[in-house]
Amino acid sequence: MALKLIWVPAVLSLLIKESDSQLSVCGQPSLNTRIVGGAAAPSGSWPWQVSLHTSSVHFCGGSLINDQWVLSAAHCFQGSTGSPSALTVYLGRQSQEGSNLNEVNRTVAQIINHPDYNSGTSNNDIALLKLSKPVSFTSYISPVCLAASDSTFSSGVNTWITGWGTIGSGVPLPSPQNLMEVEVPVVGNSQCASSYGESSITDNMICAGLLEGGKDSCQGDSGGPMVSKQGGRWIQAGIVSFGRGCALPDYPGVYTRVSQYESWINGVINTNQPGFISFTSSGTGGDLNATTKTPTTLATSTPPEPVCGHAPLGSRIFNGSSVASAGEWPWMASVQKNSEHVCGGTLVSKDSVLTDASCFSGSINMSEWTVVLGRLHQNGSNPFERSLKVVNITMSNQTGNNIAVLKLSPPPTMTNYIQPICLSNGRTFSVGSECWAAGWSSGRGGEQPLYQFQTTVLDCGNGSSTDIMCTELFTMEQGDYGGPLMCRENETWFQAAVLSLRNNSSPAQPMMIFDKLDRFQSFLEDMSLLTPGSLLTPGATDNSRSISYSPFFLLGHLLLFALSF
Repeated sequence: MALKLIWVPAVLSLLIKESDSQLSVCGQPSLNTRIVGGAAAPSGSWPWQVSLHTSSVHFCGGSLINDQWVLSAAHCFQGSTGSPSALTVYLGRQSQEGSNLNEVNRTVAQIINHPDYNSGTSNNDIALLKLSKPVSFTSYISPVCLAASDSTFSSGVNTWITGWGTIGSGVPLPSPQNLMEVEVPVVGNSQCASSYGESSITDNMICAGLLEGGKDSCQGDSGGPMVSKQGGRWIQAGIVSFGRGCALPDYPGVYTRVSQYESWINGVINTNQPGFISFTSSGTGGDLNATTKTPTTLATSTPPEPVCGHAPLGSRIFNGSSVASAGEWPWMASVQKNSEHVCGGTLVSKDSVLTDASCFSGSINMSEWTVVLGRLHQNGSNPFERSLKVVNITMSNQTGNNIAVLKLSPPPTMTNYIQPICLSNGRTFSVGSECWAAGWSSGRGGEQPLYQFQTTVLDCGNGSSTDIMCTELFTMEQGDYGGPLMCRENETWFQAAVLSLRNNSSPAQPMMIFDKLDRFQSFLEDMSLLTPGSLLTPGATDNSRSISYSPFFLLGHLLLFALSF
């Protein structure tokens, strides 16, 4: 969680719905006396904060709203609704390391995602978790109040966000991993939409952050609470949902607007219902459309000119679900033959996709090949995808594995869901660096969502070639080939290798082995592809090496393809 301090006063009034049974206890932490603050939160300051664990690892936050229910984000539980008991909820926890004398834990009896949750748009990103048994309230464990349906949050209203997430993109929370807090003002939806795009910010969302950047929630804070104080009560206004990077200028964090879900929450929790309080504020602008800039200085509703390696809708989840969210990897491409997925790939320029050469065997009929960008599921609805024709396939021609560049026509329009990745261009990712792979495979069944795999860079051993890169083992299937091995440096994602048919592991060497893209440097330079910070450039140049269909080349390529299986 990136931290700076700010205090934005607001005129507030208190309207309490007396019928709510939790009002006598909600939102009144006995150990929280602060007005402003930052960094690590003192123990007991936020007694509704919970830590959600799977396989003994924190992956998301949440908030206690009565003695047996927790509020969180739906995107934290994609693929988990069938096994709620595998999740553990920690309450009263202060640090992720060492002992927590005031904590208790519960397993989860039920996960209820909002029925209209859309993983593609992050709309209705809200979930309720029923604990296996109730908890007793203490100074360190008590519920938060929730914003009632008639609440208003004007631009500038002060809010606090808490969680155990990273303190910056790719920067882990330092030991002992204490609960962090950060103070940010509400940003009106009109202002927020001017950065993310008009259709990306709905009435079910609320934004908060500094337009100059520097303060934000981050990966691992997903599902956690965004709260404001009014009349001695802390009221939850939002749930950490998504954002572009962390604490970037002009990109405030986006939160699920809790006040939109009073009826749904009360419909699920029939007894001992949470305490809802009407939060009202006066300030610049109204509620959903509040703005802090004059219209002449606002960005257009379309995304800014793309720069490679940035995902505008990067998720706040970290080390959680293996299923990717829409827009999380906007450079991912589905390379298709006769409308069937064959391989993965990545958008690497305005009109070029990088993939593995082994995806193309036999005589190639260009009219059979297409590339789909902006896709999340191979089966089901994908409202943000674009299918494009392949007009040229250019392959490298080296001993062993090869890569291919596909030229698209017409070039795709860049959106929050379609963006290019940067190529590593000689970068070295040191041993211990965290990297990711992503891909689709029919073997995973169902909607065939885009899966993501986190791995760590390993030492390949003495005498290893400088052209290879080694990582921890992860499951890779045939439909994943052609996709990327991706590593992040600062705020930028770089593709270090193409997932290929190479023999990736052996019992004597339990690691994945990849050919670095540096091995194909000369070929890639001819293709005029993207380097760090560069704006989009045309794809292949006149001196590109187009594919040759000589019988000897195809015979050799087919032989390599057959041997790889």
